Amino acid sequence: MDKRFTLLASLTVALAGFLFGFDTVVISGANEPIKEIWQTSSWFHGFFIMSMALWGTVIGALFGGIPTDKWGRKKTLIWIGVLYLASALGSALAPDAYTFSFFRFIGGLGVGASSVAAPAYLSEISSAKNRGKLVALYQFNLVLGILLAFISNYYLQGFGGANDWRYMLGVEAIPALIYLLLVLGVPHSPRWLVMQGRIDEARGILKNMLGDGSIVDKTLSDIQSHSDKGSIAKEVLWQKKYYRPIMLAFFIAFFNQLSGINFVLYYAPVILEKSGFASSDSLLSSVSIGAVNLIFTMIGLSLIDKAGRRTLMYIGSFAYIIGLGMIAYAFYTEASPTFSLVFILVFIAGHAIGQGAVIWVFIAEIFPNSVRGKGQSFGVSVHWVLAALITLVGEVLIESIEAWLIFAFFAGFMVLQLLFTHFIMPETKGKSLESVKDEVASSAEALS
Repeated sequence: MDKRFTLLASLTVALAGFLFGFDTVVISGANEPIKEIWQTSSWFHGFFIMSMALWGTVIGALFGGIPTDKWGRKKTLIWIGVLYLASALGSALAPDAYTFSFFRFIGGLGVGASSVAAPAYLSEISSAKNRGKLVALYQFNLVLGILLAFISNYYLQGFGGANDWRYMLGVEAIPALIYLLLVLGVPHSPRWLVMQGRIDEARGILKNMLGDGSIVDKTLSDIQSHSDKGSIAKEVLWQKKYYRPIMLAFFIAFFNQLSGINFVLYYAPVILEKSGFASSDSLLSSVSIGAVNLIFTMIGLSLIDKAGRRTLMYIGSFAYIIGLGMIAYAFYTEASPTFSLVFILVFIAGHAIGQGAVIWVFIAEIFPNSVRGKGQSFGVSVHWVLAALITLVGEVLIESIEAWLIFAFFAGFMVLQLLFTHFIMPETKGKSLESVKDEVASSAEALS
């Protein structure tokens, strides 16, 4: 196997995750300055400023499966780079709140489509042994983007005076351009090529990936036996035979957002100020959140193909429950800011090693080749609809409800996630995409 070929393609596509993380969290540093400049109401600010990118993400996720299946994973990833670049430049130069919201929406389209196309691509060019690790590169880059967004916001604070937020948002254009140039050189997904009937092209890419001729022939034969030419365009997701992967995708995405992860990431400076940190300290403490997120994502990345998806979900669930429960306790008893920050970091670590490492891998694995784009689109749409709703009401919740009640609410849902992991979620580590499809289908038949 030519590991370098697969690794280089994976690293390039995973950069879409870096832009995803950077784009979604960079707004946290611009939150307060924009509110002061344009003097918007809490509802207007929550919808048009803070959550508009997420509504774009919802649209991008809902319809991202269409170009991913029709045009291919690669072409979709190229257009995603264009959207990121336009969003960064447009948001930084926006003269008013409505123009700003439009370009944030454009960036959201890129994020949503990215969360469909990139994991699908990564799952299809990897082997059963390293699929978890390579798909989780997307999540690693995502949290790296989050960390660098927090760091960038901290160092750019005051850089441009009242317009420092423009620099915070505009700096994303640099990695967006780099990604766009690099992704032009990645190969098409061999599984997508087979679904298009382009067998010779698929064989050539598999040779670069796998090297040995007999392995290439066997892999190609397995892919063809589970694929019909043209079925990627005509196969309908909403059929009884797919209800189990649909159900699994729904619940893992549902619990991901009902952990409160986006609420914490988007409103980190505000939450930390409420716990007692000064404004400047809250931005610096946000950097610690990004750092812990990155460190524990690396741990999750190293374990996902060894310990398995369910083991990481167990670890993450317990850390969620402890972290969220103690954050609620800290706000209820008005404990010290340091106490609150410690358990916010426990919560972030639990997410990084559990849901954060698993979600994109798991959703990309459980659907068969013929509906992977559509299934991926469904799963991430659930994720982003909930993320948008939580972010939309976040500003109002912070102002109208006691913080301890919010975190206690999220902790309760993580108990339910633990039950989902134990009783419903299958283990997919070390299995080819085709064998995962067979196992999930047989599980559905057993339950019916």
